[in-house]
Amino acid sequence: MKIGKGFAVLLFWAIAAASPAAAQVGLVDARRGQELAARLCSGCHIVSPGSATTANPDIPTFSAIAGRADTTPERLAARIIVPHPPMPNTQLTIAEIRDIIAYIMSLKPSR
Repeated sequence: MKIGKGFAVLLFWAIAAASPAAAQVGLVDARRGQELAARLCSGCHIVSPGSATTANPDIPTFSAIAGRADTTPERLAARIIVPHPPMPNTQLTIAEIRDIIAYIMSLKPSR
């Protein structure tokens, strides 16, 4: 069954908000997100500023993704939940997705 990105994002946030953990403060961990991204995403993306180059210069770095004016947590969730080719369909928990998103958003330049 194929689902649309909008529905996937809505479902993600509904599940995240309904979970008992959502009521707790401080659950999002950008440092853990960086560690996960280094392990899962660094085969294609430059995850950390100053890292080695990617095999394909057409693949944006996490800093470049964060620097886009239209980058929001919701858009990042959509791209992770409904991956685009050639991005692999990596199965992540909601907490892992939140942590990776928190890490990417931490790279967003101050305006």
